[in-house]
Amino acid sequence: MAPPFDAVLMIAFGGPTKSEEIRPFLSNVLRGVPVPPGRLEEVARHYEQLGGRSPITDLTFRQAKSLAALLEREGPRLPVYVGMRYWHPMTSETVEQMVHDNVNRAVGLIMAAHDSGAASWEKSVRAVTDALLAAGPRAPHVDFAQPCYNHPDFIAAVAEQISLQLQEIPPDLRRHTSLLFTAHSIPTAMAASSPYVQQLHESCRLVAEALGRPDWSLAYQSRSGDPRQPWLTPEVSDVLRRLKAEGCRSVVLAPIGFVCDHVEVLFDLDVEAKAEADALGLELKRANAVNDHPLYIRALADLVRQRVNQG
Repeated sequence: MAPPFDAVLMIAFGGPTKSEEIRPFLSNVLRGVPVPPGRLEEVARHYEQLGGRSPITDLTFRQAKSLAALLEREGPRLPVYVGMRYWHPMTSETVEQMVHDNVNRAVGLIMAAHDSGAASWEKSVRAVTDALLAAGPRAPHVDFAQPCYNHPDFIAAVAEQISLQLQEIPPDLRRHTSLLFTAHSIPTAMAASSPYVQQLHESCRLVAEALGRPDWSLAYQSRSGDPRQPWLTPEVSDVLRRLKAEGCRSVVLAPIGFVCDHVEVLFDLDVEAKAEADALGLELKRANAVNDHPLYIRALADLVRQRVNQG
């Protein structure tokens, strides 16, 4: 019989916390990835332009703290550990701490709302698997929770973040404001072998229904890798141009494919998409990612309970 659960392990992407960490972090991310020459420096400049750090580490630890507090209040009372794939605390370091703390079995929470298969989700699973193997016979067992792409509390959290931006638009313009969801692009071959696109479309549809806005679009951002390889489209700039051509005057961007406002959201949307919208004469608002929104934390707690209850 498997031991009872006695912890939660959050697995997130990670990011630099100061300027001198940018290039070592990006080297970790791009190791073994066929990217065009100069891509690392190009992305490094994005980080430098935004203050030399990523907010993802702070946000992930805020998510963990909020989740631990909710579990403490409502159960199951489990400590929450955080492991990062590409920067400290690395997943291997966190697993070592779990061994030191005599953790036997943990619920694994991959900090992504959608299962992108080999593009990212499976890399998180592999990072944990490798860390457990390296930790030896005292390593805890980790059972992964499901993604929350259609969880009612996740959907409500995204809808609330969008509503806050819609309220900033004058009522006469708000009625005709377009809703544009965004997610990280991945190679089409990887997308074809995962539920990523289907889950994204379901999330978008559910949020749009919750807001009473049947007209919405989904665009993909942050493409990288071999330029000869086909990736998911349309890109955000292409959809903005289409919406302008259709007579749209204002747009709310909602990064539904991200659970933290990290650099790819801040640069690709707040800098590049904003510049495109300004050039087109579009009023552009950007909803926050769910971050540590209480409803998203409640969705995470429910995923933990569901996994615990499965035994």
